[in-house]
Amino acid sequence: MQVSDNTVVAIEYTLKNDAGDVVDSSVGHAPLTYLHGHHNIISGLEHALLGKKVGDSFTVTIPPEEAYGLRDESMTQVVPRHLFQGVDEIVPGMKFHAEAEHGVNVVTVMEVKGDQVHLDANHELAGETLHFDVVVQAIRAATAEEIEHGHAHGLDGHHHH
Repeated sequence: MQVSDNTVVAIEYTLKNDAGDVVDSSVGHAPLTYLHGHHNIISGLEHALLGKKVGDSFTVTIPPEEAYGLRDESMTQVVPRHLFQGVDEIVPGMKFHAEAEHGVNVVTVMEVKGDQVHLDANHELAGETLHFDVVVQAIRAATAEEIEHGHAHGLDGHHHH
């Protein structure tokens, strides 16, 4: 069986940035299980997996346009410190959930200058070229329910709560 639309695919992966640092990895954890063809993973990785078989291992380099997008400087903002009530100390690298038009955005504190807090709502991998080492571990046909819901329900096809 090959990876194609409406298959559920389990992959083991390691993600590195251009500097060669490991940003994320499923090794030692459960594999990443996703429904192919429904934009559940970044497009560059979905394209690279199309047609692969169980046991295939490969490395793929994905430009930001097919990953988390280019950085958008309009997504940075400076807000007054008093908006962070109940937070004793604000330091760069802290993440907060902020209400946005389309749900919730994660914003990262870039720097704090006096009463001014500089925030960045870009995905932390925006603008990054990503390097994935991938091993395809399992492929199965998706269930009708999974296709209807647009995502995988775990390795065995059932919803777990």
